[in-house]
Amino acid sequence: MFIDEAKIRVKAGDGGNGCMAFRREKFVPRGGPSGGDGGRGGDVVMESSERHNTLVHFRFNPEYKAERGRHGEGSNRTGAEGQDVVLKVPVGTILYDAETGERIHDFSHADERIVIAKGGRGGRGNQHFATPTHQAPREHELGRPGEERTYRLELKLLADVGLVGYPNAGKSTLISRISAARPKIADYPFTTLEPNLGVVTTGEAPDEYSYVVADIPGLIEGASAGHGLGTQFLRHIERTRLLLHVIDVSDASGRPDPTQDFKVIMNELETWGTGLEQKPMIVVASKIDAANAEKLAKLKRFASRRKLPFMAISAVTGEGIEKLKYTVAERVREIRTNAPETPTDDTQSLPA
Repeated sequence: MFIDEAKIRVKAGDGGNGCMAFRREKFVPRGGPSGGDGGRGGDVVMESSERHNTLVHFRFNPEYKAERGRHGEGSNRTGAEGQDVVLKVPVGTILYDAETGERIHDFSHADERIVIAKGGRGGRGNQHFATPTHQAPREHELGRPGEERTYRLELKLLADVGLVGYPNAGKSTLISRISAARPKIADYPFTTLEPNLGVVTTGEAPDEYSYVVADIPGLIEGASAGHGLGTQFLRHIERTRLLLHVIDVSDASGRPDPTQDFKVIMNELETWGTGLEQKPMIVVASKIDAANAEKLAKLKRFASRRKLPFMAISAVTGEGIEKLKYTVAERVREIRTNAPETPTDDTQSLPA
C-alpha cells in the first residue's frame, strides 16, 4: 500500500520530579538535604531512512509518546533519563506543523535526524535550595512537561527522471523495459494506481552510470484540479531533474492529434503551480511499432518547432529503447553537473 500523506501527534517525556530527602547516617543526627534531581524526559526524534518508501506505518499508528524521566532519589541520586522515541521516515518526506502549516524540515538525504518534540527538564531536588540560613530546605521542583505537537507528513519521491503523459500511453511498459521495476501493465486507462520507481543503469564498470525514473499514474485534462489521480501524485515529479513526455502515436489511443495531447498535459503541469512545465523535457513518441505515420511526423515537427529533443520508441519491440536510455543518462549527467549546490540543512532540533 502506497501512503504519501499522514498526520501524527507526538508527546515528549515529562521530566522526573526532584526529591526531598535528608541524610540519615549514624553519628550524623542532622544530616543536610540529599534529594536528587529528576531525570530528563525522552525526546521524540525523526530520522530519514532509505529502508522506508511510504508513510503507511504512520497511517495506522498516528500517536507516539516518549518515556518520562525517573524521579530523583535520596543520597543525591539523579533519576534516569527517559528513552527517546525515533520515528523513521522515507527520504523525500517533508514535515509540516499541522496547526500553522509551517514547513519544519525537508528530509532530502538519508540519515538526517532532528528533534521534533523536546523532553521536559527534570526538577531539582531539595539539595539545591540549601543556604547558610536555610539548611533544611523542604522545597523541591516538579519535572517540566515534555512538548506535545501535531505534525503533517508529506512524501515526495526523489527521482532524476519523471514520466508524464496520458493514461495508457506506455509509461509503465517503458519503465519495465529500461529498469528492474515491474509495474502492473494492462490495456486500459489508470492501470497504474501508485508511483513506481526504477533504477536505470547504462554502460559497464568503471564507466557505469545510473539514474532513477519515476512513473506516476497517467494525467488527464483537469488533473491539477483533482480529476483522475492528478492531485494525489503530481507532487512526486516536483523534484525530478528531467521529464519524459510520453505520447501514444498509434491509432489505438483514440486521440487524433498528438500535439493536442502534449498541450493538455503541459497545461496541467503549469496549472499545478510548482514550475513543472519549466523542467528540461524530452518528447517521446511511444508505440511506433503500431504508429500512425501522419501522427508520428506531426509530433516530430511540433517538437522541432519548440526546440525540444524528440525520440521515438517501441517498448514492445525494443526499438529506440537503448538509445533513449543513453540519451537520458547524458542529459541527467549534464543537469547534475550544472546544478547549483544544494545547501545542507544542519538543523538538529526545532527552534524554541
